Amino acid sequence: MSDDRIIDDDGIEGVSLKQYAEKAYLDYSMYVILDRALPHIGDGLKPVQRRIVYAMSELGLKTNAKFKKSARTVGDVIGKFHPHGDSAAYEAMVLMAQGFSYHYPLVDGQGNWGSPDDPKSFAAMRYTESRLTAYADVLLGELGQGTVDWVPNFDGTLEEPALLPAQVPNVLLNGTTGIAVGMATDIPPHNLREVVRAAIKLLEAPKTSLAELCEIVLGPDFPTDAEIITPPQDIAQIYATGRGALRMRAIWEVEQGDIVINALPHQTSGSRVLEQIAQQMQAKKLPMVADLRDESDHENPTRLVIVPRSNRVDREALMSHLCATTDLERSYRVNMNMIGIDGRPGVRSLDGILRQWLKFRRETVRRRLTHRLERVSRRLHILEGYLVAFLNIDEVIHIIRTEDKPKAALMARFGITDVQAEAILELKLRNLAKLEEMKIRGEQDELEKERDWLEKTLGSDARMKTLMRKELTAIAEKYGDDRRSPIVGREEAKAFSEVDLMSADPITVVLSEKGWIRAARGHEVDPAALSYKSGDRFKLAARGRSNQQAVILDSTGRAYTLPTHNLPSARGQGEPLTGRINPPSGAGFDGLLLGDPSQRCLLASDAGYGFITSLGDLHTKNRSGKAALTLPAGARAVCPVAVNEGAAWVAAVSNEGRLLVFPLSELPSLARGKGNKIISIPAARAREREEWVVAVTVLSDDDGLTVWAGKRHLTLKRSELDHYRGERGRRGNKLPRGFQRVERMEVAN
Repeated sequence: MSDDRIIDDDGIEGVSLKQYAEKAYLDYSMYVILDRALPHIGDGLKPVQRRIVYAMSELGLKTNAKFKKSARTVGDVIGKFHPHGDSAAYEAMVLMAQGFSYHYPLVDGQGNWGSPDDPKSFAAMRYTESRLTAYADVLLGELGQGTVDWVPNFDGTLEEPALLPAQVPNVLLNGTTGIAVGMATDIPPHNLREVVRAAIKLLEAPKTSLAELCEIVLGPDFPTDAEIITPPQDIAQIYATGRGALRMRAIWEVEQGDIVINALPHQTSGSRVLEQIAQQMQAKKLPMVADLRDESDHENPTRLVIVPRSNRVDREALMSHLCATTDLERSYRVNMNMIGIDGRPGVRSLDGILRQWLKFRRETVRRRLTHRLERVSRRLHILEGYLVAFLNIDEVIHIIRTEDKPKAALMARFGITDVQAEAILELKLRNLAKLEEMKIRGEQDELEKERDWLEKTLGSDARMKTLMRKELTAIAEKYGDDRRSPIVGREEAKAFSEVDLMSADPITVVLSEKGWIRAARGHEVDPAALSYKSGDRFKLAARGRSNQQAVILDSTGRAYTLPTHNLPSARGQGEPLTGRINPPSGAGFDGLLLGDPSQRCLLASDAGYGFITSLGDLHTKNRSGKAALTLPAGARAVCPVAVNEGAAWVAAVSNEGRLLVFPLSELPSLARGKGNKIISIPAARAREREEWVVAVTVLSDDDGLTVWAGKRHLTLKRSELDHYRGERGRRGNKLPRGFQRVERMEVAN
């Protein structure tokens, strides 16, 4: 005996609380899974949906019937089949009537049934009226033909269908969501034509692969015109595993400079989107947007207008930001969990769903044909009895008039069965007309042909497949529609950064000898004329825009990145750069650049090595910077130089007055490293710091060069630079006497 069971003195067996609670919870969870939350693969409906559709058909609310109050339907549903709250049943009914929730609605509603902006805004059931849609006949059309099992309702007074004989894979067409105990389901809707073509393909070629099916079923098809931007390979993976996530993005276009949004993702509220955009505008995170308008009406259910401040606004970038930060782009979970034909819940792949549904459909068709065959055979049997009666009409009438038990006498006299004799006795006098025999023989011929066709179809797998294919094709032609949700490839949406939202005002960033940094508005400021602390003076300056980042190069070859919009004003003396970055101890700052990430620049060491890179390669969020320029032992970084369009030559000069000019194309483009030799410095002299590179710069074909030695300067015209041209890595030529101690050089236009 189990230790969990207890028998008292009266012989009553008890159960431990642990065992009772465990059993009760498992029973409840299985009830929720099987009888409330998950759809069945056969008809794609949850029990409450199935009962609503069946109750409406019993009320005669077909597509051509008059509308009836929804309260009448809900009353029948909860009173006869679904003993739960009326609000839950009505909400399930509303969902099946909303064209923006169901791709193929089952309920045709009259009145207020909610809107895409607020699906819960539907009127009470005493105000709305409803009937079934034409599509609902796909689920109900074969119901009374012996196709499904019938089970008692909750109180045993009525019977209801265990499933509806769906003629298409409705579980994929309308999809569903639900939360059970320990599991959930999220099945997206699909296009009827695509799903039917895939089912026919699998019917005709059972070994069809999932990849081949994915060429037919391109992806889910939501009841909205918004785009599905999930890559096809990701959709194929979802169909293979039954799990994943889909992304949808709104569709927009430009009309007279304004951005007009014409379609929103599935179950997205337009008013909510406008509210999200307005919140960003109030927080001054969208300075490029001037106004918002909702111009949606009956003819244009979705028409949201965003008015940019000017024609210079990048509309693609703006919409990318809004897609990343609002419901203009949404993600949808996919979890194709459903109850299979074996009665067990499970997550299934696309091909698994279609294979199981085809088994269900084959069995439904077989039961329908068998039921019809039985009725045809019964009718033929009765017609045979009628013929006997008509051929012997006088004798039959005599037996009926004279015999106390005419049925037995008829059976004995003519050798007919009890069913035939009963049918003869129930004949009305009007059916004894002379022409009735011809009608019987005509009906008999038609039914014999139908019986032969039914027997051949039931006995032939090929005929059964042909019938199923014809029926599926007919349904697709009648109820099919074009795909609504296009599947397109889009780049990932990116939100604006803080820098992107800054205005692009011209600024000049100034760095002093002792590492104090500040920014002045405009490009006209003279950095050397600014006020500096005692013992400090101007060292470096760079001109650019306030939405660009400054790149600083220290003497060890490390690069640092600083936003410029929050640098202290040049009206003061700035602040120490070390308060914003963490350079190595003793390092100085030898370079300052400002520009777009694509801006190219020349990095070089005073040992005579260098390469071309971009500012984007030097960007880093690390306060300790990133290694950019590898320096030989004892070397320092030379002030980097921006490489603008049109630059064709590199000029390098040593402190000894040696100048070399060579083509820019001879330098490699690297993200970081030591680079190639620019100008030759003898190793011994470089090691002893007797000679080093003072400066490098880049020139166009028309530029000259000015070299400074103390207060003296020498300007070399373009033609005069020919004397100093050579191959990269050469020693270079000596400058004229008096310029043996070069301090700096600059381009002379």
